[in-house]
Amino acid sequence: MSNHGEDLSQFDISVEEKDKLVAEVIRYVLFKTHHNSGCPIRREELTQLITKNYRQRNLPVAVIDEAIKKLSTIFGYEMRELQRVRPSSNTQGRNSQQSLAEAKSYVIMSKLPADVYKKYVEDANTAHLTGFTFVVLSIVHISGGKISEENLWQHLRRIGLDETNESHPVLGNTKQALEALVQQRYLQKGKQSGPEGNILLYELAERALDSQVTASIKEHISQIVNKDVGSVEDE
Repeated sequence: MSNHGEDLSQFDISVEEKDKLVAEVIRYVLFKTHHNSGCPIRREELTQLITKNYRQRNLPVAVIDEAIKKLSTIFGYEMRELQRVRPSSNTQGRNSQQSLAEAKSYVIMSKLPADVYKKYVEDANTAHLTGFTFVVLSIVHISGGKISEENLWQHLRRIGLDETNESHPVLGNTKQALEALVQQRYLQKGKQSGPEGNILLYELAERALDSQVTASIKEHISQIVNKDVGSVEDE
């Protein structure tokens, strides 16, 4: 890996200026991730932090690269670029699809081992959201990676989650809780033509297609299946 200090010297800025820009990007990423419940951060936002006072063409790339490195070595976070995936069926135009797919964004993920993260970092107050996320993603996963809105809510109603409930004791507004998974890029929505008109589909998005998340979902499903099989055998 090249030395970022040397790379930045070509932009005719001081070490102090460079460090300030890197620190500003890191603060923004950490704050935005916490404030927006882990929603992806657009690269354009980070670029604007830098270009508001500096006009050097390739400076944003160098600053963001160093911020990524420091988030890893100092904070233990991997700042990962999301590879946007397009809905398999959608009535939107080609141009809007392309702009959606080409937009670069980032999420940060802890590099700590799962047991360490759970013991020292994980917030017990948000455990219900993690559980909801895994339930929904598991339903979509076993449905082949996509499911109609109607069928998804049909499954969720079986565990007491109704789309009309705006004051669930744990999730609050259940429709907003589901929409949050779209904003966080675990799910994406698309439309498909049918005999009775367009139907809304939920599909797994790039964060749900990440290898680590996919492995966790499969393990989650496997545990449930094995538990059910054991209960049947006991009978």
